[in-house]
Amino acid sequence: MADEQGKLKFHQVLQSVLSSFIGVQKNENRERDFRQGRPRDFIFVGLLVTAVFVLLVVGVVQLVMRLAVP
Repeated sequence: MADEQGKLKFHQVLQSVLSSFIGVQKNENRERDFRQGRPRDFIFVGLLVTAVFVLLVVGVVQLVMRLAVP
């Protein structure tokens, strides 16, 4: 799962961050994250996912507002 140096790959960090957004994660993945993960990786990906989510919500609201107002 992890590379030679024991660090988590990007997709593993992303999966853990997305799991945390909905509040579910396997115990083995949580333990792996604490054992092999670096906090800065989780912080960076968490901020990135949050920014994408906010931009997506703003985009959807803008689209709905344009369609709703003649």
